[in-house]
Parts: sequence; structure tokens; C-alpha cells
Amino acid sequence: MASQSQVVVVTGASSGIGEETALRYAGRGARLVLAARTEDALQRVADACRAAGAETVLVQATDIAECGEVEELFGLAAHRFGQVDIAVQSAAITAFGRFEDVPVEVFDNIVRTNLIGAANVARCALRSFHESGSGHLVLIGSLLGTTAVPYQSAYVASKFALNGLVRSVRQENRHLPGVKIHGVYPGPVDTPVYGTASNYYGRTPRVPPTAVTPSTVVSAIVRATDRQRSSERQVGWANRPAIAVYRLLPSVYDALVGPFLRAVAFTSESTEPTEGNVFAR
Repeated sequence: MASQSQVVVVTGASSGIGEETALRYAGRGARLVLAARTEDALQRVADACRAAGAETVLVQATDIAECGEVEELFGLAAHRFGQVDIAVQSAAITAFGRFEDVPVEVFDNIVRTNLIGAANVARCALRSFHESGSGHLVLIGSLLGTTAVPYQSAYVASKFALNGLVRSVRQENRHLPGVKIHGVYPGPVDTPVYGTASNYYGRTPRVPPTAVTPSTVVSAIVRATDRQRSSERQVGWANRPAIAVYRLLPSVYDALVGPFLRAVAFTSESTEPTEGNVFAR
């Protein structure tokens, strides 16, 4: 159980998994440092966290793709609270469309946020943990870091790379018993991402029927940080069957995944190309 002395940094805290993470730790009396690109949304979440029982809530508008901004975020936490006990990196963006139809700058910014941004958070968190001798780092990956799908190539590429980063960082920190590294890999999650994503597919994306709630993912995050060992876990009832087919029957998987996604992940409504929130501040 988190105590009032725990300091929790949450990136991507303005919506979805990040917002639910902030609220869950608020209910456990933690001191929170919340980050996202949009300060207005952060203030709304901060108010909800105070009402939910957080001891203290700080907010900092942060683009995690910018290393200097992430360093400022952790500097704020260190200056105010002395150390960070838990860091949860949940910020992520995506684009729907065939690989060649997604503009270069959109593809690149997704990779910068989802991979380089996650690396920036991990680096700053680990430096803090090395000074204090303890801490939990949680990086939110995806089922799509283990199984590839069409129409989200930038997201898939970034999440496959993130899985490798989690494992490398775990290996490098095995000699520090107080430092725990966690990879949490949800399948589809019912969040606003489907309405805010870049879209160059020509049809409107929708929440797939296999989606879990943000609360389900956050329960896995909290269980991880309550334990005294590093961990990696899949979240979602469809994850393990999908991974099994992907690995054991790759030709079958590749033949079926496209038609399946076209049937369940998009409506029949046509839509104009949009860059969504990829460049939002």
C-alpha cells in the first residue's frame, strides 16, 4: 500500500491510462507530479486528484520528446520532495493509415514521443533512483510491441523498440536491488486516443471489442509497484491468444489480422486526413 511519503511522477496524465493512474495513487495518499503537453487538462486532473485524497499535486506542462523538459519535470519533483519513488510513463500518440500514406513528420513525431520520450523519462527516473537507492519505473508499452498489425506502423515500430528498452534497462539494473523496472503491455484500451489520433486511413477508427478499461491497466501498474521485483506483464484477455498465433502460425496471423482490423477497428464512416494531436501543445 502506498504511503503518504511516496512521490509519484505520472507522464501522459491528462487523459486515459495516465489520468486513471494519477487518480488511483491519489486515493492512496501519494504526492503527485503530473505531466502532459496540455496544462489546462492537467489542472482538471489535478483538481480531481486532490478531491480523491492526494496529499500534494504539482503539475508541469511537459513534452516528453524534449529531454530538457523531462529533466525540468524531475528537477521539480526533486526540489519539492527530495526524491521520486514511482515514475509511470504512459504518454503515447498514434496514427492510423497505410505506412506510405502517413506523412514523414507524423511518423517521426510518433516515434519521438513513444520511444525517445519514454527513454527520456526512464533516464531521468533512473538517475533519481540511483541517488536514492530505490524506486519503481513503469513504462507502458503495448501488445503491439509483441505482435505487429497493419495501419499503425509508427506506433508498432515504437512499441517494439520500447519492449527492447525495458529489457535492456532491467538487465543493467540487476545489481541494484532497490530499483525495479516494469513493462506493462495492454491490448486495446478504451481511451480518447481513437478520436484524437492522426488518421490517414480514410475511415473513422473506433474502440475494438477486445478493449479493456484504463482501470484494468492501472490495476496492473499498482500491483507491479507494490511488489519488490521487476516485472513485465500483458494486460487484456486477448493478448496471449494473439501472441500465440503470431508466433506459432505467422502466415495465418498475417492473412487474418488485416481483415479482422478492418472489420472491428474502423467504422464505415469516411473521414478526411487529419494530423490529430500529434503536434498538439
